[in-house]
Amino acid sequence: MNLIATRKSELVEKLGIFLEKKEQMAPVAARIFSYIILTGKQGTTFEDLVSNLCASKSTISTHLSHLQDLKKIDYFTRPGDRKKYFTINKHTMIQGISDMVEEWKNEKQLHIEIKAYKEDANKTLEEENQFELGFHDSFIDFLDGAMTSITKLKETIINNKH
Repeated sequence: MNLIATRKSELVEKLGIFLEKKEQMAPVAARIFSYIILTGKQGTTFEDLVSNLCASKSTISTHLSHLQDLKKIDYFTRPGDRKKYFTINKHTMIQGISDMVEEWKNEKQLHIEIKAYKEDANKTLEEENQFELGFHDSFIDFLDGAMTSITKLKETIINNKH
């Protein structure tokens, strides 16, 4: 196995473990998704997945179907070739980013409201009992920066420059 293939194999495992936890995926589904991510837009075939992930055809087939049902992956075909080439679903990534930004906006609004409450409460409290407000300012700044960055990433994906 050459160096790039070895690195890919190691990253498939690392990313697979991450996705198992973050996306609550089954271990093989997470490895399939990872492999597809690391293969890129050239796509990967069913046979490649069976061979490289050392899993049975039925296991790969079951998890590929599930990932397609979840709209996490798509496939394309090539003229004169009967194989399906699996790639990540760009639209699912875009929707995931949109959902993340919406969640962060709601969290930001909550912190703004909590901070306003604490500011008002501080007016009635003795100095040693007052709320510290710096955390909310820092967290709101963090969320603003995160939303700006992830929105930029979304635009890059939409423009297909990834």
